[in-house]
Amino acid sequence: KMETSPRKRREDQKSIQSNEPKTTSLQKEVGLLSGICIIVGTIIGSGIFISPKSVLSNTEAVGPCLIIWAACGILATLGALCFAELGTMITKSGGEYPYLMEAFGPIPAYLFSWTSLFIIKPSSFAIICLSFAEYASAPFYAGCQPPVAVVKCLAAAAILVITTVNALSVRLGSYVQNVFTAAKLVIVAIIIISGLVLLAQGNTKNFENSFEGTKLSVGAISLAFYNGLWAYDGWNQLNYITEELRNPFRNLPLAIIIGIPLVTGCYILMNVSYFTVMTATELLQSQAVAVTFGDRVLYPASWVVPLFVAFSTIGAANGTCFTAGRLVYVAGREGHMLKVLSYISVKRLTPAPAIIFYGIIATIYIIPGDINSLVNYFSFAAWMFYGLTVLGLIVMRFTRKDLERPIKVPIFIPILVTLISVFLVLAPIISKPEWEYLYCMLFILSGTVFYFLFVHYKFGWAQKISKPITMHLQMLMEVVPAEEAPE
Repeated sequence: KMETSPRKRREDQKSIQSNEPKTTSLQKEVGLLSGICIIVGTIIGSGIFISPKSVLSNTEAVGPCLIIWAACGILATLGALCFAELGTMITKSGGEYPYLMEAFGPIPAYLFSWTSLFIIKPSSFAIICLSFAEYASAPFYAGCQPPVAVVKCLAAAAILVITTVNALSVRLGSYVQNVFTAAKLVIVAIIIISGLVLLAQGNTKNFENSFEGTKLSVGAISLAFYNGLWAYDGWNQLNYITEELRNPFRNLPLAIIIGIPLVTGCYILMNVSYFTVMTATELLQSQAVAVTFGDRVLYPASWVVPLFVAFSTIGAANGTCFTAGRLVYVAGREGHMLKVLSYISVKRLTPAPAIIFYGIIATIYIIPGDINSLVNYFSFAAWMFYGLTVLGLIVMRFTRKDLERPIKVPIFIPILVTLISVFLVLAPIISKPEWEYLYCMLFILSGTVFYFLFVHYKFGWAQKISKPITMHLQMLMEVVPAEEAPE
């Protein structure tokens, strides 16, 4: 079922190029440039404007802080290359889901879509929108903390707008993405260039003795990694749109090899820029790092910074939304989620129900959540499954030798990534246990209960409840199941 023969693939290519009517399934509309834009756009989001503070508070000195940023970039690139092999071997949309399905069978795959649906995606969406709200409100409350209620209302409004745009159109979603990516590269360039100018003028005193006062424990390193990797999150996003990518065997690895090192370079230079202006202590006290930077450096035009950061975070939130609807769509198509979630809007050809569902959950997370605890909650769940997926790659090298692998990574890369992710998941629990991790585990395990009730045994009463719900929602939203393209 998974394997498409080369002949069939050629026919698929033919049918895509011919003038047949578009069927109601997702269309191939993303080229290499858009691919790099989605990677850069999704990765450089709120992270680099929020994380420097947390990474520094865990490493306590400038030197190790920059090393952690570089290490996170390397880890993200390696992880993404592993995902590129998986993505070209199993060309189904939906990210980790079909890979776990092939490697370990339905239960881990189901748990992944469950965790993704309720924890990973919405909490990352919530963090991004909260960051947006903090930066958007910063200029209006100069020198003091904006009220919590204001930040949360703004964040909820952002979620509403982004959900609406993505439910309306694939083209519009991708178009908005390209515009915001431009905005964000402008702000990154402003910060880096002004930082380099200051360095050239000799503002290097914060880099002298940069390893002094380092107190590194295993737990602190892993928490620093959590926050650093939060800034890189999105390195696996391009696989979510494999079905929509033109010429994926060439474009996927290219986009990764161009996109992620580009991002790593930017991040390190941005941190260097922050440190040319602020001492470590000042950076830790700052409400919004980039705003403080703007106030010190671009004084008359400092309003530019929060404006563009707000653009940048909105772009990232839009990126996660653009790809996340796809995940639910795949899980629903396999019968693992409420069927209606996998339906596609008749008029607009977007997975609208999935995107809307997702917006609702994210809004719920905003109410109790603060950024730091949400980042820990998110990273813990995410790295558990990233590790499992890459382990699946190693397993399939032995169990599925028959699958065609257009991209093949050296075996030591997935082994290294698996070991690091085991460390990242275990270290914080052992050294500094927090409530978040417990909630996370409980949530993931409660998924198994649902699995056995609804998916495995398909109890009659469960079906009786879900059928009419599906029908009414379907009429309300004008959505239909995705058709297979005619062969």
